[in-house]
Amino acid sequence: ETLEFHKVRQKIEPYLLTEQGFEELRQLEPMVEVHRIQQAFNELTDIAQIFVENPYFSLAATSDIGPAMRRLELDTDLNITELLAVKRILEVSKSLLDFYENLENVSLTQLDKLFEKIELFPHLQGSLQSINDAGFVEDFASEKLGRIRRKIRETEDQVRQVMQDILKTKGDMLSDSILASRNGRNVLPVKNTYRNKIAGVVHDISASGSTVYIEPRAVVTLNEEISHLHAEERHELNRILQEMSDMLRPHSGILRNNAWIIGHLDFVRAKHVFARDHQAIVPILSEKQDIALLNVRHPLIANPVPNDLYFGSQLTAIVITGPNTGGKTIMLKTLGLTHLMAQSGLPILADKGSRVAIFKEIFADIGDEQSIEQSLSTFSSHMTHTVEILRAADQDSLILFDELGAGTDPQEGASLAMAILDDLRLRGIKTMATTHYPELKAYGIETSGIENASMEFDTNSLRPTYKFMQGVPGRSNAFEIARRLGLSDIIIQSAQSWTDTDSDVNRIIEKLESQTVESRRRLDKIRDVEQENYKMNRVLRKLYDELNRERENELNKARLEAKEIVDMALAESEDILKNLHAAASLKPHQIIEAKAELKKLVPEVVDLSKNKVLKKAKIQREAKVGDDIIVTAYGQRGTLTNQLKDGRWEAQVGLIKMTLAKDEFELVKAEKAEQPKKRQV
Repeated sequence: ETLEFHKVRQKIEPYLLTEQGFEELRQLEPMVEVHRIQQAFNELTDIAQIFVENPYFSLAATSDIGPAMRRLELDTDLNITELLAVKRILEVSKSLLDFYENLENVSLTQLDKLFEKIELFPHLQGSLQSINDAGFVEDFASEKLGRIRRKIRETEDQVRQVMQDILKTKGDMLSDSILASRNGRNVLPVKNTYRNKIAGVVHDISASGSTVYIEPRAVVTLNEEISHLHAEERHELNRILQEMSDMLRPHSGILRNNAWIIGHLDFVRAKHVFARDHQAIVPILSEKQDIALLNVRHPLIANPVPNDLYFGSQLTAIVITGPNTGGKTIMLKTLGLTHLMAQSGLPILADKGSRVAIFKEIFADIGDEQSIEQSLSTFSSHMTHTVEILRAADQDSLILFDELGAGTDPQEGASLAMAILDDLRLRGIKTMATTHYPELKAYGIETSGIENASMEFDTNSLRPTYKFMQGVPGRSNAFEIARRLGLSDIIIQSAQSWTDTDSDVNRIIEKLESQTVESRRRLDKIRDVEQENYKMNRVLRKLYDELNRERENELNKARLEAKEIVDMALAESEDILKNLHAAASLKPHQIIEAKAELKKLVPEVVDLSKNKVLKKAKIQREAKVGDDIIVTAYGQRGTLTNQLKDGRWEAQVGLIKMTLAKDEFELVKAEKAEQPKKRQV
């Protein structure tokens, strides 16, 4: 409560869409198990990937079906509202599973297990379709229900017809031409003077007594029938609800699990959208209490000032010194609240690369709450709380002290503060404390494992900048502020003469402040460049992935086209060979036709001159009879049989004798005869 973690939960609430998600948020508490925290972070990484590919990913609103499932398990039937809630769970379950099965270009490490645990029940979903979104059971829920409702409508039409006839024939006896309803019955507004002219049952009289509401005798029987039919309708509806409940009963556990998965996915989605809107990130978990918070911000402050905070494993305590109203307490709360958020599996308001530790307990003594509750002085209140903290804390704890040792004599308070910090240092318990005691500056400088820090103050504007200056002790700036506010230089010089002993220390602090500001300025420039590089990297990575996908699509398309061409060529070549084998002898015109058919099998787009086999087969020498060749037009092997006078060659290619020019074939390099391999027995 001191660190206001409940307010962080409240900031996430508007992002939720399901009652199950709300319940999970309400139950959210910090965890200490590394694997559970890492699992929550992995889920956030997964959902971020999903949003990259599907920026509008969302879920439909659902109600909590937990109480309904408990009623089913107690053999109680569900009402229409509860059945409608179950129907919605079944619908959302199906839509989520469909979404997951169509998810592309996303590699999940955690959420995939959730999606795969969703179970569908098409027969249940179909049975519940008779309940519409308004909670009305449609006529097609059962044949009997449809028949009853048709009869009700027919009878009501008869009643309306009779009433309309009376309105036409005896309209002058009525005080109004509009039908009325009393006690669920259709009645006529009859003038009191004519009440005996229309036979029927009197259901009501107006306040003035001038109008009597009569149910005509002609429709009494019809209305009785309608009442009877409505009773039958209610009975049939109850039977239908019982039947639906009996169908759901064996699956209550699975339905409850589906509802939990939907709620949890909603909760993870809400955390991601919160992170997106607040520039929050998933931190790195450090099991060695090595904390590095980059540009960390307090989540509950509007327009917070970002700060770096390094709390390495070699550091035991950070002591923030300096005057109040500079943001010291905010830094305390930021450190504590950031860790509560991280250990609850929430994103933190910091830059990428930030590291958080895991603490079993986070103790905070901030403010004067206990002094009000226990009617104690401020000092007694804080000291009582401090004693409790010192007893309960261990090396797995984080302690936050606001104005440690305040509320008593300054010298004694400073001594107590140093003694408490020293005890915690020796016990290895990480502590951050604020103080305005100057004695703690020297303690921080001289003591190993303790580091000074302060909050920057702009002496020009006389306002705090809320910038955290780690490694720099705080100073009051009282003289500079007084000078700028117009206090006489003589008075200021006189005051400074009383504090000469501190002047050297202040000059050192001033120099450290200047160096820290310059370092921060340079660091901000580096971060700006890193941020630009990160954005550019994301753009390039996206372009690279898109190009890869397009390339792969084109390759797949080309492979399919090539396969179709080859399949067609093989089929046609088989037909030609069958015809050749079928012929006992070939006539010249048949050979020419066969050659033409084979030539057609080579696609025009294929450039066989670039064929690797052909290139390998090329040799630079003169052809001679008996040489093996490859016919470049077909990629087929053959043998030269004769050279003609015009320089062309005759060749035998399979069963076909061909005449080829020198540029229509390539010589095949003679291969060494392979030695027969020894047969392995």
